[in-house]
Amino acid sequence: MRPIYWVAMVVAALGWSSGGIGTRAAFNEGIGAWTIVGMRVIIAAVIVGLIVFARRIPWPTPTVIRYGLIQAVFNLTIPYVLFTFAYDQASAGFVSLLAALIPISTAVFANTMLPNEPLTKGKFLGLFIAFTGVAALLLSGDSGLSEGGRPVVAIGLGLTAVASVGYASAFAKRHAGEYNPTVMTWLQFAFSSLWLLVAMVALEGAPTDVSAYGWLLIVGMAITATVLPFLILYWLLQHISATDSSLIGYMVPLFTIVAGIILLDEELQAGIVVGGLLVFIGIVLADRETRRQAAEPALEGVWPGE
Repeated sequence: MRPIYWVAMVVAALGWSSGGIGTRAAFNEGIGAWTIVGMRVIIAAVIVGLIVFARRIPWPTPTVIRYGLIQAVFNLTIPYVLFTFAYDQASAGFVSLLAALIPISTAVFANTMLPNEPLTKGKFLGLFIAFTGVAALLLSGDSGLSEGGRPVVAIGLGLTAVASVGYASAFAKRHAGEYNPTVMTWLQFAFSSLWLLVAMVALEGAPTDVSAYGWLLIVGMAITATVLPFLILYWLLQHISATDSSLIGYMVPLFTIVAGIILLDEELQAGIVVGGLLVFIGIVLADRETRRQAAEPALEGVWPGE
């Protein structure tokens, strides 16, 4: 890939990693999960809406609006809500390791949705090793928190979110070129903000008691961990494969683990080290297979169905 794509992926990864840190910090401020995710998405919807208006981008077609609705459900609402609740059960570093499985999840869905990105034996081996790492996390009982934490719950929430994003990434790539990236970003934020606003008010009430620091965290996450990464992601999907663009997912844990230890006093426990290494080995193997496959367009012996 061209260097500009790597730079874009690093910036997006830094943005998404700040989301985990910001969420854990917001929990420490006593802010509820629905308020965190709801206000974060609402603010993001307003920001991107202003960008769309300022650039006078044409109104999307009914087909693109339908795509935006699908992305709002699977690429934003489900993963944002589930990951936010997962951060309340384990450290930011722990949850980010689960997010690192997004490239493999994308490869699995791309196998059925994108004819030029099949799931080969090498990718399947990477998938197996990565989920061995998840099993190690589960068996260790470590959550990365000095007190409390429920790693089993965090894993259940995180894996469901990962599957949702994997489907959404493959779907977005399948229809790349049919939509404007900025419009698609705004559509998913706009749709999600509607039902997240209702959920927030119904379950936690209006956010009237959030501190100034709490609002700073929420606004910061809306900009750096929500708007910016999504704009970059949809731009990348116009230029590179869904599997390559999903490599952002395994950069995020590196940044999040380090930041969590420095800023939130999170712990790098043995189970997280072992499980994390297995997850990364699996992802690297899958990535190498993807690049080998791209270099050999006439590759024989594709699995399954070979």
